[in-house]
Amino acid sequence: MHMYTEHFNLKLLPFENVPDPLFFYGYGDHAVIRKQITGSLQSGRGLIVVIGPIGSGKTTLSQMIKFDFPENIKLIWMGEPPTTSANLFLFLAQELGLQPSSSEKTFVMRDIRNALLKINSEGKKCLIIMDESHLMSDDVINGIRLLNNLEEGSIKLIQLLLLGQEEMMEKINRPEMEPFKQRIATLEILGKMNVDTVLKYISHRIQVAGGSPALISDTGWEALSIAFGSGGTPRTINSLCDRSFNVAFERKKTVIDARDIYEATQRMGLVTDVFHYICLLNTREKEIPSPEPQPTAANPASETTEQPSPSHTRKAEQKSWETVTEIPDIYEINGAVAELSSIDQQGLKLPVTLLLFSIVALTLSILFFYHRAPAPQDFQSVSLTYSTQ
Repeated sequence: MHMYTEHFNLKLLPFENVPDPLFFYGYGDHAVIRKQITGSLQSGRGLIVVIGPIGSGKTTLSQMIKFDFPENIKLIWMGEPPTTSANLFLFLAQELGLQPSSSEKTFVMRDIRNALLKINSEGKKCLIIMDESHLMSDDVINGIRLLNNLEEGSIKLIQLLLLGQEEMMEKINRPEMEPFKQRIATLEILGKMNVDTVLKYISHRIQVAGGSPALISDTGWEALSIAFGSGGTPRTINSLCDRSFNVAFERKKTVIDARDIYEATQRMGLVTDVFHYICLLNTREKEIPSPEPQPTAANPASETTEQPSPSHTRKAEQKSWETVTEIPDIYEINGAVAELSSIDQQGLKLPVTLLLFSIVALTLSILFFYHRAPAPQDFQSVSLTYSTQ
């Protein structure tokens, strides 16, 4: 048992990433899909496909299916698909306790069918759960289709539950996979949990482990809701919460707060907006006024003196700031501008007068020269006089 379980008075580790049915969150999509799968298996519908992102709880869901059928089911678990359909049939034959006389598919399939008929005659069912099904080759997919075709009247002799990531949809949506797709009895898709479900999921696991949601402070819950604002998967949620509990334990704290969760996101390399929330908390703490000094015994009446409200504090700070940096009146500024304007106008009177006087003098000079100049006929007479002489 990890040391932080004792530190927080827990009976179990609440956020281990193992498919433990004890911690199964029986609400939301997981509960609905579990019910759908259970109904399909009970009615013997055959091929069931569950698709979801990494860490969305597919394996845990399959463990719950095993839990739902403890006695009347022959379970064959495959952690990953085999490389070929021939290997698939040989593996299934060995799990059924068979020793095929030939490795030829036809003979192996015959022996498998006979074994399945015997299981069904005893009132039991055979269930194959294949994890990582998105890794199946086309040959293995075709082998799954052939197994699904094993029937006795309207009863499917074998139930197949395939668990895979989103790439599985790309495989079965191809045109050549249409025969396989048509044989899928139930197709379920697991998505991410929304914020509300995430918080309920965390609270559920803490309570199952013997703790209380109060182990996480209000700021801690707020930080978790910010971290998973766009949704979350059980694996990521478990990892972040487990790391947050470890951080608080290292700091010898009894309650996990926003700073512990932020530190956990940093250690995991998660990109979230929790940092901005921490900055906001720091700003709020700085805005809170410091407490008044404790009253002395000689002045007991001061014990009932009310503390100044934040609004009064802000007004006092604003007043002190205005006394230091005195802001001039806007009317004084306008008066100063008007005074400067009048001074400039007085300074311009002399240059304007001189300019007008110069223009008048120039005009008079031009007129005087025009009147003094001889007429054109006078110039002609003068020139004739000089020529006759």
